[in-house]
Amino acid sequence: MSAAAAAMPRSQALASVRAGRLLNGLFLLTLFTVTFEKLRWEVAGTVSFSDVSTLAFLAAYFLSRVGRASRPFPRTVAVSAAFLALFTVVYLAGWFGLESAAAESQFTKGVVKWAIHFLFLVAGIALLARRGQRFYWRCIAWFFAGMAVNSAYGVVQLVVAQAGQNLDALFLNPVTGGASKINVYGAIGGSKVFRPNAITGDPNHLGIMLVVPLLVLTPLYLRLERGHPWRRRLPWVIGFLLLVEIATLSRSGLLGLLAGVLVLLLPYRRRFVSAQLLKPLAGVVLVLAVVVASRLHFFWVVLRTRVTTGDSSGAVHFSVYSFIPDVLQQHPLFGLGLNTFSVLYAEVTGKTNWGPHSFYVALIVETGLVGLIIYAAFVGYAFARLRTLRALGAWLSAVGDPLAARVRPLAWGLTAALLATLVSNIFYLTMPFYYVFVLFALILAAPAVFGRGATGERRA
Repeated sequence: MSAAAAAMPRSQALASVRAGRLLNGLFLLTLFTVTFEKLRWEVAGTVSFSDVSTLAFLAAYFLSRVGRASRPFPRTVAVSAAFLALFTVVYLAGWFGLESAAAESQFTKGVVKWAIHFLFLVAGIALLARRGQRFYWRCIAWFFAGMAVNSAYGVVQLVVAQAGQNLDALFLNPVTGGASKINVYGAIGGSKVFRPNAITGDPNHLGIMLVVPLLVLTPLYLRLERGHPWRRRLPWVIGFLLLVEIATLSRSGLLGLLAGVLVLLLPYRRRFVSAQLLKPLAGVVLVLAVVVASRLHFFWVVLRTRVTTGDSSGAVHFSVYSFIPDVLQQHPLFGLGLNTFSVLYAEVTGKTNWGPHSFYVALIVETGLVGLIIYAAFVGYAFARLRTLRALGAWLSAVGDPLAARVRPLAWGLTAALLATLVSNIFYLTMPFYYVFVLFALILAAPAVFGRGATGERRA
């Protein structure tokens, strides 16, 4: 119990503790379910389970602040709130570029979703900074556990689909009232090619999301001391997530993963060729070899179709960049309006269910050059915080603090994960998703969380 809680009357202190536990529970629940995209309902638009848990967390957080003596927030919270204000101005300015009722509807949905995401980001940073290191690691665990459960569902979904059944129809659809199923990539010799989308709704979403735990957990695992219980568990987790990553057949996900691995090679190139990492990788290769050998021609054809960029799918990913010059010529500063690209695409192609297939195309087309500059500044600020975290880890190592064995690999893993996510979004669109805001919250809060034990000289 904190000193402030100890100074309260007993009943008030107990109520404060319960409120704190509720707040923590809602936050962890959001982290766990943030990738469960299929858990949604059509109520006044599309409302996902993570929307509900996020709104509950925000309500609990702001109520917890009412009537409390003001305590100073970390500077990161103030900077993030400033970015919230800047983005709000840019997005509202884009409203003047709307040209149809459909665009206004999409704009309203996009702004509301974004506002919820960013408020969660700001409140999450404040909560993480105050709760400290143990809670931060719990958040990492719940965030990645949700992705692991999502991946496990994807594996069962793939097995059930091979038997001719739809796992979503058995478990998800009765709950949501909607319809969903595994992705069918095509057919080879009469056999369907399935790509698990798990609870994300799209195999590319799953593939890009899994890049984050793979890149964050790997350096943490490589620095675990002998005898640590997670030194035996993490190889299984990493190997399993890597197998699911490959099963998604996501080119964007694998491209991002490659970019992240190149970042990790800078500090950990020797450990990447150690038995500690080669053993789980050998297990992954063995599993893949057994599966591929059972249907060699089938998987060869699948691989050949996924490595080519001249197919219709690849052409769509490249062609969307042609929208940028035309839109900038007409609306250079603030674009067409947030979340309105699908309206533009429908006018050009007649398809209403296609997005830009590139976050950067969406960013420039929808928010213009001003939106691009502010978003680049926000990402730059995140990388600056990661540089601070890496410097903190180096200082802890220099003074012989054992915490360095956690902070340095965490800093490099988060750096690789952020860069990998940015690279993956060159040809896909997951940056506006909830899980990316969670990633940003973990990045921005980390220096404040782990810098508490530093000396006054280091804090200066």
